[in-house]
Amino acid sequence: MSSPTGPASGLPVRMPRPRQPGRHRRPEPAAVPLGAPPLVLAVPGAPNDGARRLAEELLSIARSEMPGLDAQIGFLDGDGEEFPQLEGVLARAAQENPERLRLAAEAAKALADEAAEAIAAAEAAGEVVDEVPPVPTVPTDGPAAVVVPLLAGPDNGQLRRIRQAVMSSGSAAELTDVLGPHPLLAEALHVRLSEAGLARADRARLFTVATAADGIILATVGGEEAAQAGGITGMLLSARLAVPVMAAALDEDGAVLRVAEQLRSAGSARLALAPYLIGPEVSTELISAAAEEADCSAAEALGDYPAVGKLALAKYAAALGITLQQASPAMR
Repeated sequence: MSSPTGPASGLPVRMPRPRQPGRHRRPEPAAVPLGAPPLVLAVPGAPNDGARRLAEELLSIARSEMPGLDAQIGFLDGDGEEFPQLEGVLARAAQENPERLRLAAEAAKALADEAAEAIAAAEAAGEVVDEVPPVPTVPTDGPAAVVVPLLAGPDNGQLRRIRQAVMSSGSAAELTDVLGPHPLLAEALHVRLSEAGLARADRARLFTVATAADGIILATVGGEEAAQAGGITGMLLSARLAVPVMAAALDEDGAVLRVAEQLRSAGSARLALAPYLIGPEVSTELISAAAEEADCSAAEALGDYPAVGKLALAKYAAALGITLQQASPAMR
């Protein structure tokens, strides 16, 4: 709505937020749609303070990318209010779903009424209405929640339990795929290796790291299927580091040692173990024992690397058909 002299009197003027200059400026965050269901992060493994802090940090990253997002945590082995069980979180979401949709419909109606009043006032003042603001649509059905497994790769045992929790809750929640494979997870593995002094921090620089590994064991959980799926991310990591990468399942007897022997027989002298894991799904003792068995150093798990939170949000957005802004790739 406008007049020959500018915006209509009394109407709100939306000022654009200042944008960062340059090619790699941060994109505007996506707005959560009215009536959008909650994102529920399904956290495997033993519930403890560390797992809760990690999940909270990842959801904080997701909220920063989509302000207004309702994001919650559900532990597969939760045991009460401190560590809420996934099934209970989803059952509560189902109970709250009708009220959530009702409030969203009221908010959409209020926005439509406000827009209609503004248009009528502008026309009464003899102004030209150039553009009618869109009225947000509100879902009348759909999932009561979107469940995102906190898993980098497929772990059929954990995924079976998550599916069972979804069904038992009666929530008609939607379950997304696991977070990987994805180039951002290869980036996260590279960073964790560099933090441990096991890889160059920047492949574009021509200095060497005396402790850099010349062969990487990509540690997964979920048996042979998880190791095969991890091979995709392994190829991406290998391209970044220019060293061989082979995946092995921590929960398969002797797998890590066999891969270590294959890498050494192929000429690798300094091995490193890169956990292709978020963290809560296995104990740190299991990772340490695998590294000791392979006689090599180990990097930290992916943990709260920002890409993990962003990928969780991307799975949620894809399930609901929400388009997210993509940042320009970082220069490496």
